[in-house]
Amino acid sequence: MRSNIPEPSNFIEDIIVEDLVTGKHDKIITRFPPEPNGYLHIGHAKAICINFGIKEKFGGECNLRFDDTNPVKEDVEYMQSIEEDIRWLGFKWDRVLNASDYFGRMYECAEKLIRDGKAYVCDLSADEIRSTRGTLTEPGKESPYRNRSVEENLDLFRRMRAGEFADGEKVLRAKIDMASPNINMRDPVIYRICHAEHPHTGSEWVIYPMYDFAHPLEDAIEGVTHSLCSLEFENHRPLYDWVTENCGFDPRPRQIEFARLNLTHTVMSKRFLKRLVDEGVVSGWNDPRLSTLSGIRERGYPPEAVRDFCGRIGVAKADSVVDIAMLEHCVREYLNDHATRAMAVLDPLKVVIDNYPEHVTENLELENNPRDPESGSHTVTFSRELYIERDDFSLDPPPKYFRLKEGGTVRLKGAYVVKYAGCELGADGRPEVVHVEYIPGTKSGEEGASVKVKGTIHWVNARDAEDITVNMYDYLIAEGDGDYMDRLERDSLRVVHAKAEPFVARAKRDERFQFLREGYFFARGEGVFNSIVGLKDGFKA
Repeated sequence: MRSNIPEPSNFIEDIIVEDLVTGKHDKIITRFPPEPNGYLHIGHAKAICINFGIKEKFGGECNLRFDDTNPVKEDVEYMQSIEEDIRWLGFKWDRVLNASDYFGRMYECAEKLIRDGKAYVCDLSADEIRSTRGTLTEPGKESPYRNRSVEENLDLFRRMRAGEFADGEKVLRAKIDMASPNINMRDPVIYRICHAEHPHTGSEWVIYPMYDFAHPLEDAIEGVTHSLCSLEFENHRPLYDWVTENCGFDPRPRQIEFARLNLTHTVMSKRFLKRLVDEGVVSGWNDPRLSTLSGIRERGYPPEAVRDFCGRIGVAKADSVVDIAMLEHCVREYLNDHATRAMAVLDPLKVVIDNYPEHVTENLELENNPRDPESGSHTVTFSRELYIERDDFSLDPPPKYFRLKEGGTVRLKGAYVVKYAGCELGADGRPEVVHVEYIPGTKSGEEGASVKVKGTIHWVNARDAEDITVNMYDYLIAEGDGDYMDRLERDSLRVVHAKAEPFVARAKRDERFQFLREGYFFARGEGVFNSIVGLKDGFKA
């Protein structure tokens, strides 16, 4: 029995602690077993955090295992992306394994079941098997091939292995109970024929194990102690136990189910995500509007915030829907502590300070992050001509509009208080140039500069501001019912051409900024930025 066992924080850890205390296990071994048929999404992050988190907390092991039992849908590209996602989240696996590593062992287990009279070769088609499976209230019908002899079944199965039959011509089924109240136990298919090139085994195999047969064997072969999976596999647990028991494994893994992550404005389906990619709705698996981990990484979400989110939602036994505002809150909270402050104007409007000297430039200091005193500051230049946000000026302001307006005053962030002096309109009738006058003695930080104004706006110096491109992202999918394709937000990406402080335009790839009064942004290199999340927090604890 181990000493100094950590306190459990959820029902899964309760089970693990009990197993350690009673001496059932000396070491806890988990695994993360994705099928490499697409990119991982935010829902997988929860499973990753649970499995690898248990390894870290209890000093155990966690393997990354690719469940590559379907060569038609799987690709090395997906395997590489999965490894990158796990590393990005900050976890380390003990071994990288493949289900295909055990194809020989699985085949031996299948022959054992045949010899024990617990599996048979069936000639029914997939549709015929489906139609004879029965319903929740009616038992299934036995296959006419169910009582083939052991010798005939072995011969047919070996000929399947040798490639004598076409895809779908025959399958191997477990012989359990066609009247079982659990439909998964009604003689499930455990092997099918598939003449396809496998990314790891090539053309060595033309028969492949089904997931419900392969998965428990993989766990048992690897010595996994606790097989953690989402709730949709709860009804598969009797079959999981049947496979490991009847294939002669002892000790056997224990399957434990937890609630999967469901998030508003998000789809947790690799099949649908692939459809969006294949149909060109998005730019690729790493499109920042997608829920894929590569997508949210490209968006600029910090991995620390994703792990924090997974920790906060906890581990439950019942499915629920989490508001995406909670994830955004975790992202915003992390960035508030770590992102560099800067000024950028997303919709520039020219401002001229009529009474400011034409050839004078002042150097002002802006804190890099007021929450981190050690982050220091950077220099911002100020001169007669500036850019402000177009929305920060109005000739016809609504009530309680505390930005620049006719007859009004406003403070320029870190600089002076200015008052309205006039406006030049463009051919379209919109303001083209706004004229103001600064009030001497109101410079921020100077003694006596505490002139009271109700509004403070950001700006950039027109003399040295540089052009940047900003990708503004919104939710890709609207909330509601019906087909996801009918709820796509076609304007979820808006590209704007903005003005920013010079050092922002030269930012290194992957730097994160808070553009004052705008939100958080992620540098993608060459003056391109992705919006991460806004400043306004819609999450209520």
